[in-house]
Amino acid sequence: MRILVTGNMGYVGPAVVRHLRENHRGATIDGFDNGYFAHCLTGTTQLPERQLDRQIFGDVRELDEGALKGYDVIVHLAAVSNDPMGSRFAAVTRAINQDTSVRIGRMANAAGVRNFVFASSCSVYGVADGGPRREGDSLNPVTDYAASKIGTETELEGLDGDMVVTCLRFATACGMSDRLRLDLVLNDFVACALASGEITVLSDGTPWRPLIDTQDMARAIDWAAMRPASNGGRFLVVNAGIDSANYQVRDLANAVAAAVPGTTVNINTDAPADSRSYQVDFSKFASLAPNHLPRVSLAQSIDELVAGLRSMGFADADFRASPLIRLRILQDHIASGRLSESLRWLRPADTAAIAA
Repeated sequence: MRILVTGNMGYVGPAVVRHLRENHRGATIDGFDNGYFAHCLTGTTQLPERQLDRQIFGDVRELDEGALKGYDVIVHLAAVSNDPMGSRFAAVTRAINQDTSVRIGRMANAAGVRNFVFASSCSVYGVADGGPRREGDSLNPVTDYAASKIGTETELEGLDGDMVVTCLRFATACGMSDRLRLDLVLNDFVACALASGEITVLSDGTPWRPLIDTQDMARAIDWAAMRPASNGGRFLVVNAGIDSANYQVRDLANAVAAAVPGTTVNINTDAPADSRSYQVDFSKFASLAPNHLPRVSLAQSIDELVAGLRSMGFADADFRASPLIRLRILQDHIASGRLSESLRWLRPADTAAIAA
């Protein structure tokens, strides 16, 4: 079996590659990534890509059909990966997250790929009152990132052929990683607790967020990568997470404070309503993938983040302006002349021409 993981050098990729390697030891596993965040290693003593048979560097916008021939499974993680980046690079987000994702899906179908796994997001539900959202409920995206996920799902559904397509609408990612991000709600709270002993909740604390640890994202991806069409259909959109991991933001802050003694929590009770609040129903995932349900508890995710950050000697109260924030990395690449505004790598000759 041959597996290709796009976007493997991001936050989630190391956990996915590690899980696939441990559970499919005879498989050939390759990675494809353009390396925006390749240097952002955290809390690891070895390069995560050592688990791969081959690391390929390239821009997914330039991937051709020939590159996909011979693969049985494509795990498509590559994306402009959160709301702030999606807002700053709106056109690029549409080009990479939707247009390119659909093109890769079509090429994979034409190349005879057996299973195509697309990392979608529960953020497609946006502002959602009236109880936990199910897959067939109305969508209300409030960001370019969320809109790109909906667009991709819609177009992938139209593919003809035998390829089994699974769109995993993931809960909000959290947990320690070999390439840690702190621009995620739980990770941010843990960083605040360790760096300053104070968590400031900018909303009134009532918005809902479902969470899933990166280790459990990897488990869901493994299931989708091996899923036969008889289990859910040739095309499937499914919420990936677990019902018990729907939390209000204030509860997350208080859980972190309990795990890091001495931490205070300040909640802005006068804040306007948050534009993103949704509970999610994960019962469909539970019925289809009972052996791949999330296992990492909120307490475990917090403990592993605390241990990982402490092992790094983390104490940066200004971490939101640090390389642990993905938007900051892209802005630094652009300011240093390494990336264009379209998020394409610049050669030295290109940089010189721009300067002139």
